[in-house]
Amino acid sequence: MASLTDLVNLNLSDTTEKIIAEYIWIGGSGMDLRSKARTLSGPVTDPIKLPKWNYDGSSTGQAPGEDSEVILYPQAIFKDPFRKGNNILVMCDCYTPAGEPIPTNKRHNAAKIFSSPEVASEEPWYGIEQEYTLLQKDINWPLGWPVGGFPGPQGPYYCGIGADKSFGRDIVDSHYKACLYAGINISGINGEVMPGQWEFQVGPSVGISAGDQVWVARYILERITEIAGVVVSFDPKPIPGDWNGAGAHTNYSTKSMRNDGGYEIIKSAIEKLKLRHKEHISAYGEGNERRLTGRHETADINTFSWGVANRGASVRVGRETEQNGKGYFEDRRPASNMDPYVVTSMIAETTIIWKP
Repeated sequence: MASLTDLVNLNLSDTTEKIIAEYIWIGGSGMDLRSKARTLSGPVTDPIKLPKWNYDGSSTGQAPGEDSEVILYPQAIFKDPFRKGNNILVMCDCYTPAGEPIPTNKRHNAAKIFSSPEVASEEPWYGIEQEYTLLQKDINWPLGWPVGGFPGPQGPYYCGIGADKSFGRDIVDSHYKACLYAGINISGINGEVMPGQWEFQVGPSVGISAGDQVWVARYILERITEIAGVVVSFDPKPIPGDWNGAGAHTNYSTKSMRNDGGYEIIKSAIEKLKLRHKEHISAYGEGNERRLTGRHETADINTFSWGVANRGASVRVGRETEQNGKGYFEDRRPASNMDPYVVTSMIAETTIIWKP
């Protein structure tokens, strides 16, 4: 008799050309990922060739019960690391039957910003550092922490190794490889300052693809932690007190910043970000005021600052960028639960389109 593992790992291409497409979308909270699968007659590599689909929006907080149908528009395709073969993951965004983006569809507006000639000609690159915390399932307490108690103080855990310093590496490494398999431009991982907290980086990615890749990387992480019986939290300050919070530092450059003389363009862009500090903070994630306190490698939420190699500033410029006179900068304000569609497009809009 075949075991459950044998059946889960069946290779469909041995017997059929049909594939399974897992359609992924963002639910009503703005952070809850949802997905469901459908059978297609054969392999597909272009999202335009995928059929639209629908779901019950009244069950995700995105539509009333008497008019509950929400339409999924396929936008990006990734290889499925769980089913493998020709099976795919499909990142979608959500519309009414009349074709209007629903209020929680943040991708639609981001795509408009990125497709504007001003922004497209600047080829904005993003590198997003996604921090997260692994929690023990039934008690919502960080992985590796004693139940009801605390580990030793921060210091040995950042990029640490050993059973008393590193908790959840099997999950982290599985996620790393699964993202590479899927076609996500994941560029690295590391253990973070608080034990049980980790980070992965996505990028460099251009324009709207940065948001697509971060969301699908989050989806893959949620699926892996589901298998492992662990909960992943994107809360920006999961444990109060003298523990680091979790952010999503967003590294950014335009073609002008990457070319000779780019450092002046960078300083001009940072000045624009300063002028719109409050608007950006309001869009950079829920609960961020618990994280941006001026402590634990953060700037105070109410004050904008920038500096070279300063991890206590709102925006950090790398020493290499200063020396080369060109490069990129890092917006350190976004929380770990930020929407990458919102953050990436807002940075582009403020620094390229907006005229003070």
